[in-house]
This record gives sequence, structure tokens and C-alpha cells, in this order.
Amino acid sequence: MKLKYFITIILIASVISIIYGFTIKEEQLAFANKCIGFGTAGIFLLAMPLFLIKESKGKKLKDYMLNEENIMKMQGKKPEKTDNQ
Repeated sequence: MKLKYFITIILIASVISIIYGFTIKEEQLAFANKCIGFGTAGIFLLAMPLFLIKESKGKKLKDYMLNEENIMKMQGKKPEKTDNQ
């Protein structure tokens, strides 16, 4: 199974868990809070990191870091050579 479909399944299951938790909150408060918590954890601890790993494959992390050289590029200036380089 592709990672894209696995992430989609986790996301849908998490959203359904959150919605279900809010709908039963009146009758079963403790179980509702567990459903909401597991759904939130599924989104932020499983789906989001897997999505970021999938989308960042093959990309250089250095291009996205905010360092002096990239700041100069954003300002349209040529990076100055220092003794460290």
C-alpha cells in the first residue's frame, strides 16, 4: 500500500474519531475525551510527520534553512565571501 493512501486512512480515521467523540460527549464523557484525544494524536503524531517525510523526499534541507547566504539571496544581493568559506 502506498504511503499516500496510508496517510489518508489515518487522517480520515482521526477526523471520524474526533467527530464521534464530540457527538457522544453528553452521554459518555470519559470515552468521548479519549476518542477526541486519540483523533488529535493521530493527526499530529502520525499523519503530519508521515506527510512531511513523504513530501520532503529528495529535497535539500539546506535550501530551506534561514542562514546568511539564503538571506542575501532573498534580498537580491550576492553573497559575500568570508574567510570561513
